[in-house]
Amino acid sequence: MNLKLGTKLFLILCIICLECICVRGRGLLRTAASGVVGIKVQERSHLQDKGRSSSIFNVKSFGAKADGQTDDSQAFMAAWKEACQSTGRIKLVIPKGTYLLGPVEFRGPCQNASSIYVHMKGYLKASTDLFKYESGGGWIVFQWVDGLTLAGGGTFDGRGAQAWPYNNCRINSNCKLLPTNLKFLATNKTIIRGITSVNSKFFHIALVECHNFKGTKVKISAPEDSPNTDGIHIERSTSVYFSRSQIGTGDDCISIGQGNSQITITSINCGPGHGISVGSLGKYQNEGDVTGLRVKNCTITGTTNGIRIKTWPNSPDASAATNMTFKNIIMNNVSNPIIIDQSYCPSSSCSFKVPSKVKLSDIHFKNIRGTSSSEVAVKLDCSKGIPCQNVLLEDVRLDLSTGEQPTSLCSNVRAKFIGTQIPAPCT
Repeated sequence: MNLKLGTKLFLILCIICLECICVRGRGLLRTAASGVVGIKVQERSHLQDKGRSSSIFNVKSFGAKADGQTDDSQAFMAAWKEACQSTGRIKLVIPKGTYLLGPVEFRGPCQNASSIYVHMKGYLKASTDLFKYESGGGWIVFQWVDGLTLAGGGTFDGRGAQAWPYNNCRINSNCKLLPTNLKFLATNKTIIRGITSVNSKFFHIALVECHNFKGTKVKISAPEDSPNTDGIHIERSTSVYFSRSQIGTGDDCISIGQGNSQITITSINCGPGHGISVGSLGKYQNEGDVTGLRVKNCTITGTTNGIRIKTWPNSPDASAATNMTFKNIIMNNVSNPIIIDQSYCPSSSCSFKVPSKVKLSDIHFKNIRGTSSSEVAVKLDCSKGIPCQNVLLEDVRLDLSTGEQPTSLCSNVRAKFIGTQIPAPCT
């Protein structure tokens, strides 16, 4: 009887232990399964996020030959079209190689792209067939694009030598404007870095209606006798910053056109060319004002002008250029190192019956030093109709390259002079 009772108790305990083991085992299996599912879900989610975050498009994958002879324009535009329609961070790759291109327009908006990085390592050659280009247009154009970065050390070769003989707008009012090498239209939050532009047919780089634009380590070159090959032209733009760049052309290294505000130009090596200019202003109707310009820490060498402000006589409308500072500028054998010219006329067809209607005020020249190749080192020729106001020259030393004494000329302005003044202040 006792033996039977012991056996029963043993069997009951075994059953209880087995149930505990089974329950615990099912729990562990559920936990393990849940963990595996969780890991798989996490991995899939990570891959999806990664897929959304970055997409790469190589122009060669779209048929670009990069042989310097085949027109790769369609391949570039096809790559851009797909890139612009993508989501997240976009990278357009232009590998090393020589690409022949006609006019190419990278048009936005790219609504789902958080940023677009154009990694340009190639050498782009412009078509020399002028019939392919619109008058006043661009060769390579970025339009309505936000968050663009253009970098990589590549080169834009405009091959302008064959086109320059047709640049006759100064003598032919019905001329066709030649294309700009690299044009930015209505872009926002743009960065260009480490690119080169050579031998443009017209301007090298042009900004029109751009906002929050930063350019650095840009190299620009064209022969000093090449017509209208301005290095950088800025118009109707705000919050623009250019620095640490080398520019040598046949026209203005940098030209600040109408309608600009909060422009900073710093650490630029300029020459040959026509110097750093504000203008020309006052030629057309409804021009916007220029305000908040800072040009500093630049070196200008062998140019036909240094710092120049130029406005047309007989302006159709009134406008203004104000709050402009030029500071810490070195002049090396420069003609007209400091010049305000409100009778600017590069042709023989101007009317001087009405003086310029562009009001110039709050202009400061500080710590300008070096050598002048022209006897007149400082020329302030302001409008008879609207004399310049609040013009300050502080610590200016411009010796004549010949060792003789330089001179200064003033008209329609009462400038204020502080500190060292060579040449002697004009009255």
